[in-house]
Amino acid sequence: MLNEFFKKWGLLSFVIMLAMAIVVGCSTEEVQQENTQDGEVSNEEITNEEEKSEEEDSNEGLGEQQFPVTVTDDAGRDITIEEKPETIVSLQPSTTEISFALGLGDKIIGVSDFCNYPAEVLDIEKVGAQDMNVELILTQLPDLALVQSYHYQNYPDILNQFVEAGINVVVVGSASSFADVYQTFELIGSVTGATLQAEEIITDMQERLAAIKEKAEAVTEKKKVWVEVSPAPDIFTTGKGTFMHEMLESIQAINAAGEQEGWVKLTEEEIVQLNPDVIITTYGYYVESPKDGVLGRDGWAEVSAIKNELVFDVENDTVVRPGPRLIEGVETLAEFIYPEIFKQ
Repeated sequence: MLNEFFKKWGLLSFVIMLAMAIVVGCSTEEVQQENTQDGEVSNEEITNEEEKSEEEDSNEGLGEQQFPVTVTDDAGRDITIEEKPETIVSLQPSTTEISFALGLGDKIIGVSDFCNYPAEVLDIEKVGAQDMNVELILTQLPDLALVQSYHYQNYPDILNQFVEAGINVVVVGSASSFADVYQTFELIGSVTGATLQAEEIITDMQERLAAIKEKAEAVTEKKKVWVEVSPAPDIFTTGKGTFMHEMLESIQAINAAGEQEGWVKLTEEEIVQLNPDVIITTYGYYVESPKDGVLGRDGWAEVSAIKNELVFDVENDTVVRPGPRLIEGVETLAEFIYPEIFKQ
């Protein structure tokens, strides 16, 4: 009897334990499902994430500029840069500003005497301008020297000396249009490994310029604008083939000197005859109160811009220096000339 009793209870215990195991197993599965729905990561998701991470690691660096790289500089020379430059000398303000915009500021060890933007360049060693401090540059021995067309045309022996010392020399020519500036960004981006940054800046400038042009379609009466890049008595202006001319056209304004080519000098009598609606000056950084100076000129009282006191000074470097701030220059001009459209 006792044996039969224990056998029955043993079998019953086994059945009870099996049932509990099934219940616990189901509960555990339900909890796992609930946790997954609430944001917990399942084992399958962990595996997928690990595979994704490994794939990203394998692709890391594919979007960066690969070296060596061969480019054609603005002197028409094919230049091969074997390794990504770690130290750079820039011999003109525009290339310095572009280099900083590309995130290369920490690599710049020498700048021209006239580099003034951004503020960090004021603490960087000056290495000359058109007349280079050859000894200092050779002492610095940078990986890359960004030089002007002027240097290539007038100091080829010195540039060859740099090359023989192991310095990569790239000639960056002058730019007179937005398209030229975009090409300069591409050139400097290629030789420094900053192609992605260059593309981003170019795209931003293009989009902002397109937005300005679209907004300018609301202009119904075009205003004639006179631009002064130097004060009286030697008043110079900008004709065709300059940034200012392209900027004025992009906002549906008329360049009063649009029949001229490049940088030209006109007499006060000739300017008065043009009778501009707006006058823009670009020399407020070295002439105090340029607006008052223009408004006070003898014989200008009947000029439309003088009568309406529509005289404005813009920061010189944003309208004449071929760099990333040119788009700011266009935006400023637009607000000055057509405030009813661009200041809304």
